[in-house]
Formats: sequence, C-alpha cells, structure tokens
Amino acid sequence: MEPLTKEDLRQFKIQLLYEIRQILDEKMKTTLNDTHPEWIRSKAVRIFMNMSPGTLQSLRITGKVRFKKVLGSYYYNFED
Repeated sequence: MEPLTKEDLRQFKIQLLYEIRQILDEKMKTTLNDTHPEWIRSKAVRIFMNMSPGTLQSLRITGKVRFKKVLGSYYYNFED
C-alpha cells in the first residue's frame, strides 16, 4: 500500500468537485427543459418584437400573453 499525500487528496478533491458540478449542471438543464417553458424579461420581449412598453403592457392587461411577476420584474412566455 502506498501512503496518501496531500497532493493525492488535492487531486481527489478537484476531480470530485468537477464530477459533482457536471451532475448538478445536467440535472438543472433537464429540470428546466422538462418542467418549465422558457420565460424572458420585458426588455428582451420589447427588443425582439420591436414594441413599446405600453404595447407590451396592453398585451399583458388583455391577457393575450402569459406572464409572471417576480420581484417587480415581468417575465413572459417565449412561445406567446
């Protein structure tokens, strides 16, 4: 048997953290893609659709687009 060195433990730590990060990243991608539609902020919608804030507000008020309000910011469903 060979004794463990500090360098061996450091390499093990680096490898372990790398593998944990890969697992978590994959889990996050799967969760977001499977359970949540893509939501985008108001500014991105206005730029993408070339519309004014008032027009976007009118669409929101009339219920023509789905939205969520999170901490004072509006998010819109990309598909809408």
